Amino acid sequence: MSKLLFQGHGSYRIITDENVVIYVDPYIGDGYDIEADIILVTHEHYDHNKIELVKQKSDCVVIRYNTLKVGHIYNKTSIKGVEIEAVEAYNAKHDKNACVGFVLRFDNLSVYCSGDTSKTDDMENKLSKYGLDYALLPIDGIYNMDALEASLCAEIIGAKHTIPIHMKPLELFDMESALKFNHSSRLIVEAGKEINL
Repeated sequence: MSKLLFQGHGSYRIITDENVVIYVDPYIGDGYDIEADIILVTHEHYDHNKIELVKQKSDCVVIRYNTLKVGHIYNKTSIKGVEIEAVEAYNAKHDKNACVGFVLRFDNLSVYCSGDTSKTDDMENKLSKYGLDYALLPIDGIYNMDALEASLCAEIIGAKHTIPIHMKPLELFDMESALKFNHSSRLIVEAGKEINL
């Protein structure tokens, strides 16, 4: 069974049924000891791009925002049976031209890794049509969406489970913030906890 470890802040690790190891926005927390097949970096802010924390297999592939986004075109690729599609991510302090989110498809599951963002056009135009199993959304409300906007985005996206992340600057997790994210799909995962997908 595939698993997701929430390392804290905006960092998490996914291991598929086929033992493909994926790290998303490495920065903080524990659990970087399993060698990576894929590292995803949604944008180049310091709290999302610490790939040096991650042990990498010799054939590890690092995908940054500009790997799949070429100009205005958001592309997709497949690595070791994992399909990776770039989608929009942006807000007042995160340039649409230098940020992406990712939709991952593996093990008959689909996971939306939003990166740092507020509401995007793709949420309604694409993501709402994907029948997503999981969405991970920031809720800090500093430049990203806050818990209220994230709740509205969760309604638009329609994922079966929505995990709030990126809650307070430099903190792994904050339960008070997580509880402010109020949507029927809410799935709270504390930092350092691993769940079965």
